[in-house]
Amino acid sequence: MAEQLQSAIDASTQKTNLILQDIEEALGWPKGQRNQSYCALRTMLHLLRDRLPVQESVAFAAQLPLVIRGIYFDGWQPMDVPVKLNRDDFLLEFRKQFTYDLQGDAEHLVQVVLDVLHRHVSSGQWDDVKDNMPKDLARMMS
Repeated sequence: MAEQLQSAIDASTQKTNLILQDIEEALGWPKGQRNQSYCALRTMLHLLRDRLPVQESVAFAAQLPLVIRGIYFDGWQPMDVPVKLNRDDFLLEFRKQFTYDLQGDAEHLVQVVLDVLHRHVSSGQWDDVKDNMPKDLARMMS
């Protein structure tokens, strides 16, 4: 049993690092900016989570690696969702929660993180998430 647990944790850690590396590569960030890529991922996960109905949020989380699933649910208040934000408000909220300096605007970073997440969940699940977003925000989630 302990071996299975360790194997699951190791696999999840590897998948988590792969997602963070994908973000860093897309942005041209060195591994030394891992805290920034983590913050961008965490911010995006929480913004998506809080805009989804509870059942859809849980279905989306089920496709995430164990470590990222824990990040996703950290601090979640399911009785307070979904929160409606249009694209501009979403970007503003992302910028508020991303605590690092940005080169340029938040939109590019948001787009990169959305694209990386899209590659790591099924197309059907991603479509379900998009369908629960306002149309102007869903367009960023191609």
